[in-house]
Amino acid sequence: MSRPSLLLSAYQCAPGQGSVSQIGWEWASRLARRRPVVLLTHIRNQAAIAAAGGLGEGSRVHYIDTEWLAGPLFRLARRLFPRSEHGVFLVASLDFFLYDWLALRYLRRARRAGTVFDLVHVVTPVTLAAPSRLHRAGLPVIRGPLNCGLHSPPGFAEQLRDESPWMIRLRELPRLLDGLFGSTRNARLILAATRATGQAVPKRHRHKLHPMLENGIDLAHFPAAPWPPAPGDGQALRVAFVGRMIGLKGVDLLLKAAARLCREQRPLHLTLVGDGPARAEWQRLAAELGIEHAVHFTGALDQAGVREAMADCHVFCLPSVRESGGAVLLEAMATARPVIALAHGGPAELVDETVGQAIAVSNPDQVVDNLATALRSIFDDPEAWQARGLAGRSQVVARWSWEGKISAAERLYQELVSTVTIPAQSAQTHIATRERP
Repeated sequence: MSRPSLLLSAYQCAPGQGSVSQIGWEWASRLARRRPVVLLTHIRNQAAIAAAGGLGEGSRVHYIDTEWLAGPLFRLARRLFPRSEHGVFLVASLDFFLYDWLALRYLRRARRAGTVFDLVHVVTPVTLAAPSRLHRAGLPVIRGPLNCGLHSPPGFAEQLRDESPWMIRLRELPRLLDGLFGSTRNARLILAATRATGQAVPKRHRHKLHPMLENGIDLAHFPAAPWPPAPGDGQALRVAFVGRMIGLKGVDLLLKAAARLCREQRPLHLTLVGDGPARAEWQRLAAELGIEHAVHFTGALDQAGVREAMADCHVFCLPSVRESGGAVLLEAMATARPVIALAHGGPAELVDETVGQAIAVSNPDQVVDNLATALRSIFDDPEAWQARGLAGRSQVVARWSWEGKISAAERLYQELVSTVTIPAQSAQTHIATRERP
């Protein structure tokens, strides 16, 4: 059976350039190993894609240039939101709408010139707030996997202080364009990573939903590692965190929980990997709590450094109060490490008692209490926690490898094109629609 001819649109698509850009690159590069792909992406990704060797023989990349708009938008966003990385990202990404219009123009011209596509897959951005108009070229469109729609839990004002209420409302405004553009209405299939994503899709379109996590794991890059000697009897409990150091990551909660164990004379060592505006504040907090000797701030590390930090720990902890995805949890689980995370958003759908512990999101004091209790239990029953790490590895292998995800997507492509008839793109059709954005 021949493979459907595929146009892949990935506004964010570059190896090593951030989590969403990595998602776009994984889709493009892994699909291109199996079949010819035409990739549409932003010109800012060109250098990173070239450095990675491109997509290989048989596939093509068409770069779309909106830098004349993106650059000024980014500089404006930095002035407007000096403390909010999400605010900067929101404003700076508004050039996506120009990118998408230019992508539509390219697709129409390519079809008029005789290029045959069976379907379009829009893989990034991963939010409903970036509606695409590529369905207007007359081809079936798949969107996603999307991961969006997550709301902040109440009671965590300190951790979310950089996210102003009006900024949160502003983040929702681009979704209003979805109805105008008809992106969700005209998509044939919407891949949804989480329950929150599904709830964000209007009810009348939820029959199009198909569950698929937006993240995946390259099992070769994160092999299982032996568990360190059990904590206790002079052996410190080694806890790792990896992430951007911003308030909503909740590292202050983890530091306070760790301080309780240190006061109880339970040996503990925290390895905190990452950088960001909250790092200096958390370093001061560690000193105020009297545990600076037990905390190592490594700064940002490359993938090899992250892998080493995970292999060295007994347990991985992600105390984020708002986390849509949680790719770093999958990396820790692939390394055969048990995981602790707050039961909100993406982590709530990845973490349970079989692979670690999900901490109820009630209020900061209760979270600190529960984190401390979870860490104590590793001293009390290390064998059970080691078994949770092994169970996590098994789950990643069975459900969340990138190769498994791409195979599932190929099956969806085949099912989709077998149920639709694509009209030919005639010159008259093109003339009637050629510049309608």
